[in-house]
Amino acid sequence: MALGVAIFAVTYLLIAGRRLAWLPLDRPAGALAGAVAMVLCGVLAPHEALEAIHGGTLLLLFGLMGIGGFLAADGFLDRSADALAARCGSASRLLGALVWGAGALSAVITNDAVCVLGAPLVVAWVKRLRLPALPFLLALATAANTGSVATLVGNPQNMLCGQLGGLDYSRYLLHVAPVAVLGLALNHALLAWMFRRELALELPKVVAPRVLDPRSSITLGVLTLTVVAYLLGAELAWTAAGGFTALMFVHRADTSRLWERIDWSVLLFFAGLFVVVEGLARSGATEWFFARWPLVAGETGAVDAWRASGLFLAGSNLVSNVPFILVVQDELARFENRELAWELLAMASTFAGNLTLLGSVANVIVAERGREVGGMGFFAYLKVGFPLALLTTALGTAWLVFVHG
Repeated sequence: MALGVAIFAVTYLLIAGRRLAWLPLDRPAGALAGAVAMVLCGVLAPHEALEAIHGGTLLLLFGLMGIGGFLAADGFLDRSADALAARCGSASRLLGALVWGAGALSAVITNDAVCVLGAPLVVAWVKRLRLPALPFLLALATAANTGSVATLVGNPQNMLCGQLGGLDYSRYLLHVAPVAVLGLALNHALLAWMFRRELALELPKVVAPRVLDPRSSITLGVLTLTVVAYLLGAELAWTAAGGFTALMFVHRADTSRLWERIDWSVLLFFAGLFVVVEGLARSGATEWFFARWPLVAGETGAVDAWRASGLFLAGSNLVSNVPFILVVQDELARFENRELAWELLAMASTFAGNLTLLGSVANVIVAERGREVGGMGFFAYLKVGFPLALLTTALGTAWLVFVHG
């Protein structure tokens, strides 16, 4: 057990900390190093490590990144950003538009993709419109996390919960979309109140461009069809990959230029984490932990739900939300209502991404890409993320307990 735990701990330090001058590994490299160490040290056999990689989740991420890449390539996102800046008139209204826009878009193309595509646009706003950087960077990161809770394709942890827990896309949307709407309202209100002084400024006049053109209309049409397919019960991963492939043919795209719009480092990061967490589970450490602190304590359903949500929130920040789902998946069988358990896990692990700067890959993406305008420091993020994560998780838990009776 000790060897698996030690490799996991070192891997977590590599992916959670800053790059060291003498070992400049980024987070994907740290996850890959941990995966290789699990195999070299005999914690996992080579075939066991490969079997641990959840191909469906990676394919779903890949397909949605590709569709999002087409929106960027068509110029739709750039034109939308310029139109918002022209029509909002003030920094406070522009921040609100960013919160609701990023939240809605993340529900259909994932929070990570929204942050990859949206961070350069926010940086351009800050430079051109002379906006305060911190509230807008925070708005993009937190709203992408908050809005992504609405669907099973909104973020990697929801994808995993959907596939491992056998959740139905339509039922999940019906149960959890209200939580996303209320969460975004809370997200917007908290940022507007905390940065009310910085946001009390008018924007310079700019001309609003025409947002839609034939190419972007086709891309949005294909994206809409993939969502309809999800609602009709189509397999999520292959539907997303199919939508991406369809756009290649419809747009007759030069595919050699598409691949640079896929964030391969995110896919590598998750592939490595799958192997590292499987090694931790095989070490017996998770079984030892849950024998002492079980998710289900034999209380009433509501008490167990609140207890589980708190553990999901804490655990998702301790070992990162995607690996945490793999750690606890077997324990969810103890719940009498398994659908409630998996929905709670998806909700709490998503909102846990807002707790700290390192809680979500989306946060890290925005922080890294926003460094040229000041970025987001750990404690500056914590002032907003900590209360937001606690309040939205409490709200989501109360709602799901009510929905499931």
